[in-house]
Amino acid sequence: MKIAHCQFESWCGDFDHNLKRFEEGLSKADAAGAAIVTFPECFLTGYPDKEESARAGAFANDSDSMMRVLDATSRHEALAIVGYNELRGPDLYNTVVVAHRGHLLGTYSKCSAYQKFHKQGREFPVWKHQGMKFGVIICSDGGYIEPARILALKGATTIFAPHFNYIPGPNLLSHFTKVRADHTARAIENNVYFVRANNVVLDNTKSGMTRQDGVGYGDSYVMNPDGEILVQSRRHEEDFLTVEINPAPPKSTAWGLPKSAWSWREFHTHVEAAMKAASA
Repeated sequence: MKIAHCQFESWCGDFDHNLKRFEEGLSKADAAGAAIVTFPECFLTGYPDKEESARAGAFANDSDSMMRVLDATSRHEALAIVGYNELRGPDLYNTVVVAHRGHLLGTYSKCSAYQKFHKQGREFPVWKHQGMKFGVIICSDGGYIEPARILALKGATTIFAPHFNYIPGPNLLSHFTKVRADHTARAIENNVYFVRANNVVLDNTKSGMTRQDGVGYGDSYVMNPDGEILVQSRRHEEDFLTVEINPAPPKSTAWGLPKSAWSWREFHTHVEAAMKAASA
């Protein structure tokens, strides 16, 4: 199966512009023969760091904006994974929609959202497309063990991880190395392909980030279940990636289970006991 990622720049608060780029990416994916194409975190709305800006651009799943997104997918063959600020009643979520040929297949909301105005997601759906089971996590979710483990236990063989990175210059190298280490661990311990679907910032005034100067450097990639990078983007510029993956990679097991699942089964009671002792 061929998958693709659009390492494009999102313009915060400019839905029409971002939707046009979304359809451009869908066209690229179709031309490349990709079955699935990803876009960065909050791509359709931008990722502002202020609640009022996030609310101004957010939309609900039954809104006209979502209908326009689904209409765009109806003209293309590739399944799309794209992020947005979701308005759910009075609450805001950092969400990704999974859509194909005009149909909303489902959503996933970030479970480690660190913007105070975002609610935390606590559902971990998986989907099946052309014989491949996959799940989605968002950006910092990949730095924690459980979200990827839950998806793998549900049968996902590929985990897509849309990102929006805007990193202060002094922290850039440490961020780069830590993120790669996290993703290598998630791929190996769960025996999954891991897709870091990052953004790039070319014009800081379009980023929606107001509290600090930073760099959106890109560095999207696809890792195989051995933690090897199969393809990666150029940095500091827009890029379009494609790679062929095995939708059902050979199972790697430890005593009959993937490493992460076996570790949980054998040691979770010891972890709970240690946590109880530490808090006593």
